[in-house]
Amino acid sequence: MKMFRTMYKQAKKHPGLMPQFLFMFVGVSGAFLYLIRLARGPYISWDRKNNPEPWNNLDPTYQYKLVAVTTDYESLKKEGPDF
Repeated sequence: MKMFRTMYKQAKKHPGLMPQFLFMFVGVSGAFLYLIRLARGPYISWDRKNNPEPWNNLDPTYQYKLVAVTTDYESLKKEGPDF
């Protein structure tokens, strides 16, 4: 809490620091939200006792990437890899 009080005092003395504090807050918040997004993914195992491999429950048409330009996931009907 003392850190925020010090930041507030410095911002009052030097108004040019306000954009720096704003961008720092936005950057840290964005990194934290992205970490939360990654932690809630379907291929993350938080409960290893009841579901040790949650990625095996995914549909073969599940799109793992955020953007896939050349892959058509709708026509993919394969259940698993060929060994």
